[in-house]
Amino acid sequence: MEQRISQILGKYVSGVYFPEIHVTDVVEVMILAFLIYQIIIWIKNTKAWMLLKGILVLAGFILLAMIFQMNTILYVAKNAVAVMATAAVVVFQPELRRALEKLGEKQFFSSVVPFEAYKEREKFSEETMEGIIKACFSMGRVKTGALIVVERAIHLSEYESTGIYMDCLVSMQVLINIFEHNTPLHDGAIIIRGDRIVSATCYLPLSDNMGLSKELGTRHRAAVGMSEVSDALIIVVSEETGAVSTASGGYLDRDITRDELRSHLQGIRSRKPETKKLAAFWKGRLKNGKKADE
Repeated sequence: MEQRISQILGKYVSGVYFPEIHVTDVVEVMILAFLIYQIIIWIKNTKAWMLLKGILVLAGFILLAMIFQMNTILYVAKNAVAVMATAAVVVFQPELRRALEKLGEKQFFSSVVPFEAYKEREKFSEETMEGIIKACFSMGRVKTGALIVVERAIHLSEYESTGIYMDCLVSMQVLINIFEHNTPLHDGAIIIRGDRIVSATCYLPLSDNMGLSKELGTRHRAAVGMSEVSDALIIVVSEETGAVSTASGGYLDRDITRDELRSHLQGIRSRKPETKKLAAFWKGRLKNGKKADE
């Protein structure tokens, strides 16, 4: 078979050198492609994605320094590489540990090929959005505290594992029942992925921002802290005032209206996943190609 491939290549592509292709070479390429794909998915689903963007910006500056012969910047960058590599291992120690733990799990293949996770993330329906809005303002009227994390691109499995696993559709009744006083699940945060509540009573990191108002309690500090380490939208219902607030990107938007909350959630709903963007791109190309043929 290998000789047959070489003969065909030699017949139709003369004068061009092709190395001998063995079956093991094809297998190696497939394994490397799979591993690189999984590393990219891992980076995309963790805080490493934001760090990677920063690294690309730094790489751009270093490239400009090389073009314009800025020797001092090049010297600093050259000597900082080893330190930055060590720092990256320290910063992403939890993510690296979880990635290695995945290797020992029985359901390894289903966990490293996250097609179902993408399907879940694609769904954030109008009913889910309205259920969250109605529940938040219903709880606000009776001053029932709540902390709701709506996942976006970065996977929140690290914080999901700190709570009690759930798998139920989002609805106003379910949310109100979870955060009702003296119920087993009312303490802590819930995490919503797509149309489903995936975990309750989750622990979130508190913000160290000294600029936050002293009037804010633990819920609001946890909301800001979570928004600092992820791209999630966090919704807080104050137990003292009943006001609804949102945290995103390290900023807290206090005492928002129903329409403002709908606008925040609509931004999540209208955001297309990468797989959908790619499909839409190719669909558009095919449609344009058909029009050109006509």
